[in-house]
Amino acid sequence: MQNSGKEGISKRARPDSPTEGFHTPEKKVSALEDADPDHLHPRYWGTEQLCCFLRRNGFEDRVERCFRDNQVTGSVLPYVTGSYLEQIGIGWPTERTKLLPFLRKLEQTHTDIMKVFNDPIHGHIEMHPLLVQIIDTPQFQRLRYIKQLGGTYYVFPGASHNRFEHSLGVGHLAGRLVRALQERQPGLDINQRDILCVQIAGLCHDLGHGPFSHMFDGRFIPLANPKSKWKHEQASVKMFEYLIVSNELGPVMEYYGLQLPEDIDFIKEQIGGPTKTNYSSWPYSGRPKEKSFLYEIVANQRNGIDVDKWDYFARDCHHLGIQNNFDYERFIKFARVCEVDNEKHICTRDKEVGNLYDMFHTRNCLHRRAYQHKVGNIIETMITDAFLKADKYIKIKGSKGKEYHLSTAIEDMKAYTKLTDDVFLTILHSELPELREAQEILRKIERRDLYKYLGETQPPEGKEIKKEQYDELPAEIAASNPETKSQEVGLKPETKSQDVGLVAEDFIVDVINMDYGMKEKNPINNVRFYCKSDITQAVKITKEQVSKFLPETFAEQLIRVYCKRTDKESIDVARKYFVKWCMVKDFSKPRDGDVVAPELTPMKEGWNQDEGDKKAVLEGEQQSIRKSLF
Repeated sequence: MQNSGKEGISKRARPDSPTEGFHTPEKKVSALEDADPDHLHPRYWGTEQLCCFLRRNGFEDRVERCFRDNQVTGSVLPYVTGSYLEQIGIGWPTERTKLLPFLRKLEQTHTDIMKVFNDPIHGHIEMHPLLVQIIDTPQFQRLRYIKQLGGTYYVFPGASHNRFEHSLGVGHLAGRLVRALQERQPGLDINQRDILCVQIAGLCHDLGHGPFSHMFDGRFIPLANPKSKWKHEQASVKMFEYLIVSNELGPVMEYYGLQLPEDIDFIKEQIGGPTKTNYSSWPYSGRPKEKSFLYEIVANQRNGIDVDKWDYFARDCHHLGIQNNFDYERFIKFARVCEVDNEKHICTRDKEVGNLYDMFHTRNCLHRRAYQHKVGNIIETMITDAFLKADKYIKIKGSKGKEYHLSTAIEDMKAYTKLTDDVFLTILHSELPELREAQEILRKIERRDLYKYLGETQPPEGKEIKKEQYDELPAEIAASNPETKSQEVGLKPETKSQDVGLVAEDFIVDVINMDYGMKEKNPINNVRFYCKSDITQAVKITKEQVSKFLPETFAEQLIRVYCKRTDKESIDVARKYFVKWCMVKDFSKPRDGDVVAPELTPMKEGWNQDEGDKKAVLEGEQQSIRKSLF
């Protein structure tokens, strides 16, 4: 039987695990008596349930035998044709004529219970009614009002998409991947509970994001509460708990076949990681070690290849106008579960290793071109400054009438539910005199009167700036007087920096750590592949086995410096301060260093050599080392 078009259907092997107990509300089809005695929608019936239904409705044993021998399940009902029935052994025309419209009418109930979303990225996607009930809650609808890319929208006008549609996409892709594994490998014992839990985790993985997404937990909270280690993943778990309790969805989840609290724990573990504190070998409680691969679908801690990335690559590239070079369809097509070190992991074909390097290259390109855009970052910094000034004056009512501020609303999910990007407009249009400073910063963003970019530099390998040093950097730059060095070598300074009076508060230093998702490590080293000759054997493929054009290093640090002053005289002097600071710290020369500080850059040894000179110096150093060794 062919797998193309509507004329053929590939058989779906029946999973070993039963799917009894899953309830699906549906419209009654009057022509079908007792259509679903177990309250399970026909789409999810196994072979025995389908055969039982045929028997109850008067079909002969030989029809039932054909369905059982070919392991036909409810998943094929939407695609059944006369030729398919003939192929599985129902060769009697009268029987086929009676059976075909009967099965089609049975499948019509599918459209009554599955909600269809028209998504610009994935097309028409279907959502299980339990997922729809989760979507139709205030906690999930809140994601409509949180920009996916935060301040990047102020640079890329197409980036107006929100966390809401991204979450729908992740839930959809999670279902596609887990179902592909179920159909390809029935022995994995993936059941309907597993599928629903994985989809719910994908749907709810970003519930905890705050205003302007990563700006809130990456910039605002660390400054508002430096001792806090709060991350949006933790808030997603808490918000999911609050969503279930406040909307009384526990009984609904049980109605659809989930087992509480076990499945609740499984969903939370997929979002926020293990919940066990004391364990010997397996840190998870939601699913046993035999189903370890299920934890690699939504948020893959092993190598970072997960459906969350697949959706935001495709969705962000679409809205940013940037080419997406990663094809997740191929990954789904070739995904298999293999055993690695006594655990089951999702693997892919050996020929797909290049596609995975493309995935991480796409991630790096998105960070360089969009997520870490120099203007987008400084806009988020300015919004953060405004939020810090407004923090204690913004009051949000939470549980039991208690009031919270911007930085403390994360402690109460009722208050946090009310906190979205709208707080920007709340501050901007407020009549409170206490918010005037914050308002002025936001008005500057609207006027495009932004803090000025001075330049970018990089530290040498091994001398990266540590997080605990970040607060000292503005003072270091303010202390880097460019006149001092000029006078020491007899050059006449072109500016009088003392007259400008730059201080530490005038400078903003943005330290950006770029990597492939696992700091300095190559994430592909944690991926396992299988070969055509033996699809059960997992193997490791090193970078050297792929190509010599792949990156040598997988992490680097970028340092960008901005000035809060915007007048030309201050900016000209500030750029010289920045160049002098780079000289003192032995960082790379700013790209425009020879233009903005031509009197300084010639004094830095190593800044004025071309690549050939540097190579000759390096070879000379290596030759000296060899002589000393031998």
